[in-house]
Amino acid sequence: MELRVLRYFLAVAREESISDAADFLHITQPTLSRQLMDLEEELGKQLLIRGKRNRKIALTEDGMRLRKRAEEIIALADKTEAEFLAEGQDISGDVYIGCGESDAMRIIARTAVRLKEDYPDIRFHLYSGNAEDVSERMEKGLLDFGIFITAGDIDKYDYLKLPAYDTWGVIMPKNAPLAAKEYITPSDLADLPLIVSRQAVNQELTSWGQQHNIHFDIACTYNLVFNAAIMAEEGFGYVLSLDKLVNTGEGSSLCFRPLKPDLKVNLSIAWKKYQIFSKASQKFLEYLKKKKNTKKRGYQPVTDCYPLLSVLNHTIALSGLTKSHNTAPAIPETAVTAKAACQP
Repeated sequence: MELRVLRYFLAVAREESISDAADFLHITQPTLSRQLMDLEEELGKQLLIRGKRNRKIALTEDGMRLRKRAEEIIALADKTEAEFLAEGQDISGDVYIGCGESDAMRIIARTAVRLKEDYPDIRFHLYSGNAEDVSERMEKGLLDFGIFITAGDIDKYDYLKLPAYDTWGVIMPKNAPLAAKEYITPSDLADLPLIVSRQAVNQELTSWGQQHNIHFDIACTYNLVFNAAIMAEEGFGYVLSLDKLVNTGEGSSLCFRPLKPDLKVNLSIAWKKYQIFSKASQKFLEYLKKKKNTKKRGYQPVTDCYPLLSVLNHTIALSGLTKSHNTAPAIPETAVTAKAACQP
C-alpha cells in the first residue's frame, strides 16, 4: 500500500467524485479508477459505492475505516518528512499541540510568541479536543504535546505543571434565578437540567456533587463549550464549565458564577516518555521551561493577545475561544506589538 495511493483515496473521499478528484490530483480519470480498484483488490474489501452517472461516490463501512487510518498515516508521514527536511538547517519546523478549552492556553501562546520572534520559521498547529482525543493522537505520534486539566490523564507521560489553574462554575442567562447568587452550591443545582463536559461527567464534577449527596440531572453533554453556551442561552439548561471560555461580559446575555465549595483544576503540558523531539519541539519545550522558572508577573488582559492570531497556524477553528473576543480593539500585527502586548 503506497502513500501515493492513500492520497488518491482520500481525495476521492473528500471530493465524492472520481472525476473531480482526478482534476484535483492532475491525473486522468481512468488512471485514478485503476489505482482505486487495485487498492480494493489489495485489501480484499470494497471501499467505494460507485453510483450511476451524476451520483456522488460514497464510502462503505470499510472505506470509512480506511479513511480514518489513511488520514493518520498521511499526517504522520508528512510530519516525519518535515522533521528530516529541517535537519541541518536553521531551527525551523512544526510544533503540534493538543489541548482542551482552557484560558491556560495563554501561557502556551506567550511562549509561542517569544519563540516565533527568535525562530520565525517555526510553525504551530493546534488541535482542540478532550483528554481522550488528545491522548490518542499523542500515542499515534500526531501530536508533540498535550495539555491536560486532570492529573490522572498524565501519569503515563512526562509532564510540566503550568503556573495556572482553571475554575469551574455555571454559565446561565443573566435573567436566570441563580444569576442573582454570587456563587453556586451543589444544592442549587439539584433537579436542574445540566449541560456538562463529557470529560467531567465521571471526574471532578461528579465527585463534587457526591460529596454533598447531590445527584445531578445531566440533560446534555458537550466536548466544546461554544455550542453548549448556545443551549443555555436558549433556555435548555445550565452549563457547568471552566471560566473565561465564553463571553459573559457586557453585551452578553450570559453570566458565569463560580462553584462553592470552589472547584479548581491544575493544568500540565505532557509528552510521551522517551520522546525524540524535532528541533522545533525541543526548542519550544526549552522556552516553556525557561518561562516557568522565571518570576511570575501579572497577566495582560485577554484583548492584549490578539497578535497571537497572526502567529499560530491553526489546524482547527477554536470557535468557543474566539467568540468571546470579537469586540477586541484592532491591534497592528507587528512583531513589536505582539511582544509588547503578549509578553508578561
